[in-house]
Amino acid sequence: MDRMQGSMGTLSAMQLTADTAGLDAECKLLLHRKEVISVILKGTVEEYEGYSMEEIMDFIEADSIEEIKEVSANRTNTQVRGDNVEFAQLNEKVSFFDMLLRAKNPALSEAGILVNLRIDIEPQKDYRPGYPIEKRGLYYLARLLSAQLSLITEQTDYRGLEKCYSIWICRDNIPKDEQYSISFYEIANTRNIGNCTVDKKDYDLIKLVIIRLGDKVYNGDEGSEGYRLLRFLNAIMYPHEEGFMDTISEYIDFSANEELWKETNGMFSLGQCILEDGKKEGMEKGIRALVMDNLEEHIPVERIIEKLQRHFNLSRESAQMYYEKFTQEE
Repeated sequence: MDRMQGSMGTLSAMQLTADTAGLDAECKLLLHRKEVISVILKGTVEEYEGYSMEEIMDFIEADSIEEIKEVSANRTNTQVRGDNVEFAQLNEKVSFFDMLLRAKNPALSEAGILVNLRIDIEPQKDYRPGYPIEKRGLYYLARLLSAQLSLITEQTDYRGLEKCYSIWICRDNIPKDEQYSISFYEIANTRNIGNCTVDKKDYDLIKLVIIRLGDKVYNGDEGSEGYRLLRFLNAIMYPHEEGFMDTISEYIDFSANEELWKETNGMFSLGQCILEDGKKEGMEKGIRALVMDNLEEHIPVERIIEKLQRHFNLSRESAQMYYEKFTQEE
């Protein structure tokens, strides 16, 4: 069985996301963990076929994981490339990538030469928000591709463009006959007139993946294509059911964290106790875990305080108090 070693931070994030009713906010705690990302990439990225999840974890550049990056034209280039100047297009609505990361492309990387994949992961609560998700995904890919180049001139070298993935994980409002399905969209050479041969790597630059979940219960056939990915996402994208950790342990091995493992397995989630029971001792433990985990990921203070307010229904004053309390302990 293909499994990887799980970290304390990921186990903590799984505790805190036991009730994923809000999906976007809660799931970001998990989606920023390399173990979770590895499972998603294993099931969607063709360049990673034949690689273990441990190897895929090593491909991910942890310091590249970013969230809330602007997608809109004339703004994405600045944000992604880390420039200081921002340009806003008049009357343009700004939209955002949920999470961007870079990961090694083993098919093109050679000794001394690193070629990356640019990957956007988008948890989406509503599959039918009033427009086709597929069109939005293709727009994001266009921006992600164009963001790799600065000002276009006659000397612009397009050889350095790296392949981009946009992976959408849709949970609700999915037609019954489309539930638990995965669609892949890419550029293809569909017709040639005359004798010509073009290497696929020269045009294979964007790929859109739409993952559709559905009912809370997944009854896929073990061994069928996409089964492992859909089973995993079904477990983490809905409020955790009894047996949650048994399912997760098929992918991620937390047994090295024995004490916290027993605690989690025994009550199937400390996070659920925090969210449902509201016990002060458990709540403070959860708050501390969230603060420490976000500090480890270098999340700005303001965003940590906002998360505390949202996850634990705190006033800003209380969230600030808890933040100061637990950061002063370190």
